[in-house]
Amino acid sequence: MKSFDASKLSVGEVHGLLVGAIGPRPIAFASTIDAQGRPNLSSFSFFNCFGANPPLLIFSPARRGRDNTTKHSYHNVKAVPEVVINVVTYSMVQQMSVASGEYPEGVNEFEKSGFTPVASEKVKPFRVKESPVQFECIVQQVIETGTGGGAGNLVLCEVVMIHVDPSVLDANGKIDQRKIDLVGRMGGHFYARAHGDSLFELAQPNTNIGVGVDALPSEARLSTVLTGNDLGKLGSALAIPDETAVNEYKLTELSDTFITLENQPEALRTSLHRHAHELLEQGRVEEAWKTLLSYNGQ
Repeated sequence: MKSFDASKLSVGEVHGLLVGAIGPRPIAFASTIDAQGRPNLSSFSFFNCFGANPPLLIFSPARRGRDNTTKHSYHNVKAVPEVVINVVTYSMVQQMSVASGEYPEGVNEFEKSGFTPVASEKVKPFRVKESPVQFECIVQQVIETGTGGGAGNLVLCEVVMIHVDPSVLDANGKIDQRKIDLVGRMGGHFYARAHGDSLFELAQPNTNIGVGVDALPSEARLSTVLTGNDLGKLGSALAIPDETAVNEYKLTELSDTFITLENQPEALRTSLHRHAHELLEQGRVEEAWKTLLSYNGQ
C-alpha cells in the first residue's frame, strides 16, 4: 500500500487521487440564471442526494485549482438562489461535454450545446428537455469550504418540483434502472455508463440482518479459493443450515468427493471450497453453506 500525506501534496495531486478513486460520481447538469436573467448550463460531478425529507441535493462548483477563479454557476446561485439539476444519460453526454466548456460570462450554453430549454414551473432557470429527470430546486444555502484553489462551494438545494419522462418508468411507476441509462464521472477523461451488464442487483440488509462472515468456519474465512464477494454472500444468509441438513447434503450430494479424497484433507478442502464458489456464482447460498460445513471436523 502506497500512502500519501495530503498536506504534502499539491492541489492537483490531491484532486487526481480523489476523483480517480471516488467514482463513478453522479453528474449534476445545473441550469442557473444570472442577475440579468441570462441562462447558464454547466456540469458538476461533486454532487449527490443527501435527504428525502426535505429532499436535498448538493453540488459543488468548486474554485478552480489552477488559478483560484470561481465559476459562473457559483455566482448565479448567489444572485438568484434557484437551480434546475438535470440528470445526464448516455444519449446526451457528448452535448453535455460541449456545455461544460469555459465560455465567457453571459454565453448561453443551451445554444452552444444544442440542448432545448424548457420553462420551469416553480423556479426561473430552464430545464433541459433532453434530460429524462429534472429537479427544480430552491437554493437554501451556499457553504464556502475555503478560499484557496480547489476549495469546494457546497450548494444546498431543496427540490420543489420533479419532472420524469414516462419512457424511463417501469410498470409500477418507478424509475427503471435499465431504462434510464445514466452516466457517471470517473477520473481523468473517463466516464462510466450504468447500462446492460454493468448493472447488478444486491439485496440490502435493512431489518433482515445476515448471520455475518464471522459465523463461517475459520478455514472458510481464510480460504484462498473463496472471494470477498463469496464471503459476503454467505454472511448475508439469514440462517445457518443445521447439522441434520448438512449431513444429509454430504451423504447425497458430496459423497463421491469425500470418498475420492478421503485421505487427502487439503485437496478435499480445496475441492469443497471450489464447489461452494460455483454454487455461490449460481446464487445457491444455502447449498454453499452446507458444502463448507460438511468439511468441519475433517
